[in-house]
Amino acid sequence: MIIYGIGTDIIEIDRIKKAMERYPGFVDRLFTADELAYLEGKALSPQHVAGGFSAKEAVLKSIGTGLRNFKWKEIEIIRDVKGKPFVRLNGKVKDYADGNYIGDIHITISHSRNYATATAVAEISIEKRWMDIESMLVGANEMRGRSIN
Repeated sequence: MIIYGIGTDIIEIDRIKKAMERYPGFVDRLFTADELAYLEGKALSPQHVAGGFSAKEAVLKSIGTGLRNFKWKEIEIIRDVKGKPFVRLNGKVKDYADGNYIGDIHITISHSRNYATATAVAEISIEKRWMDIESMLVGANEMRGRSIN
């Protein structure tokens, strides 16, 4: 594995709780339908919402961009059947990751009574990079063949 970047984030759960109380659309603005299904299964508890928010922030830090021109919902934190979180990218974030040869992004999430934290590790995808190099070589060979004639 070749690491592209590492990101970590920590947030006060009370801050998320206050945002949820103050802005009714807060959770809907941040999370996709799949993420909301998980969070609703956890009774939309502030510590789980904070964990999801922190995970998205950690992912953005691991790819080195911050939110910029991306949308929160373009980063999804999905759980497998055992509850392990994994990252699914969509839209402009996925385009950015593909363009920078970023493959898997590993994520871990934890919380205590007062804080939620997450750490993300983005890998370079050797397969994506090799496919790009291979297509450049094929293109160069085609150009060389045309210039000889």
